[in-house]
Amino acid sequence: MNENFEALDAKPWLPRTFGYLRHIGPGYMQSAMTLGGGTAFASIFAGAAFGYELLWVAPLAMLLGIIVMSAVAYQTLSSGMRPFEAMKVHAGAPFAYGWAFSGIASSIIWQFAQYALASSMLVALAESLGYEVSSGAMGAVALFWCVAVALLYDARPSLVRFYEKLIKAMVWFIIACFAFVVAKTGVPHPGDLAAGLVPFSIPGENQGVQGITLVVSGLAAAVGANMLFVYPYTLRKRGWGREHRRLARIDLGFGMFLPYAIAASLMVIASASIFFYGDPELFAGKKISPPQAAAILAAPDRLGPVAGMWVFGLGIVAMALSSITMQMLCSGFALCEMFNWEPRGWRYRLGLMLPAVGVLGSVFWSDVRLWIAVPTNVICGFLLPIAYLGFIKLQLSRDYLGADRPRGVAGALWILGMLVSTLVLVGFLGWFTWNQVPHWWQELHS
Repeated sequence: MNENFEALDAKPWLPRTFGYLRHIGPGYMQSAMTLGGGTAFASIFAGAAFGYELLWVAPLAMLLGIIVMSAVAYQTLSSGMRPFEAMKVHAGAPFAYGWAFSGIASSIIWQFAQYALASSMLVALAESLGYEVSSGAMGAVALFWCVAVALLYDARPSLVRFYEKLIKAMVWFIIACFAFVVAKTGVPHPGDLAAGLVPFSIPGENQGVQGITLVVSGLAAAVGANMLFVYPYTLRKRGWGREHRRLARIDLGFGMFLPYAIAASLMVIASASIFFYGDPELFAGKKISPPQAAAILAAPDRLGPVAGMWVFGLGIVAMALSSITMQMLCSGFALCEMFNWEPRGWRYRLGLMLPAVGVLGSVFWSDVRLWIAVPTNVICGFLLPIAYLGFIKLQLSRDYLGADRPRGVAGALWILGMLVSTLVLVGFLGWFTWNQVPHWWQELHS
């Protein structure tokens, strides 16, 4: 395999890149993790409430995240050290344990909303076929599927590759679903698309939906603390090393950034076409649920029952299930690292099952509204900065990276990019806390 990469490196950029694309995989796993309910409903609300005005959020959020993720890949593949141990030794135990804990905590928090969203959509799909099922039963079906798929990753190397191919197929299935929806809805006011890609156009409020809340939600949804934990372990599980550093960059670009940016943008465009530019009276603010959204899309004068209910519905289910399985992997790796266990066997499976408590979301949140995904994004976003700061310290550490520590202008720009990514996230979270948390508190007590 190394000889293949040496031959590829000698080729011009275009054939070299296409050659590398045959080997990518871990980046798609991160796409599957972030293309969950948070991204879906932050995008749907953005399009429904503000048209194309927030198209810039998802691509910029992922770009900022990839700056840090590329550093994580470079450090892991250059040093060969286990990422948690490297963080503990060279950045400090508080950063290491804070990183692991935030990975587990964000996975558990998120699963309540993911199971609620998946089960409510599965109930609606079953009802469209004439079957009456409970949300709890559909939550159990989702749990069985996710456990079975996640356990593949603890098996033989051939099953690891099969798992990656399955995840890759789910990512492109999600994109195909929403591309079909956009093809059916059309793109009204195409001239506004370019304007929507200009960063930092932050709208005010529409029916209780705040533009700043969706911006912070989108930033937090793109790269989570759990993604940041599981990513370097997927690289190690693949057997990648120093010779794969260029491949890792291409993998992040084509496997993570591109699918995420395409899928999120398609969701914003489809939602804007139906609600904002189509029939604004259909948008009920925070009150809309996944089945209601599907029912609106399934009307004969819109997408029809096939595209509206089934294509949209299966896309939502695929997003939730793929995200759940990746969050389970994160929890398994993080628990093993915190207690210095090998990431295999019953202890790893115990960690894998920790987020499964989220299946209760399908029981207690059976009437879930789409909006629940947005504050969940924001809450989990607060768990991310400590990990970013830890990786900045590692990127600067001579003891850790030695001769591989990035130097010169390129190294300085890389550190600057990581600092900007951290400051943008912290700044928006701070702005949100100062302006929106008191408003939410008043709503809760009213």
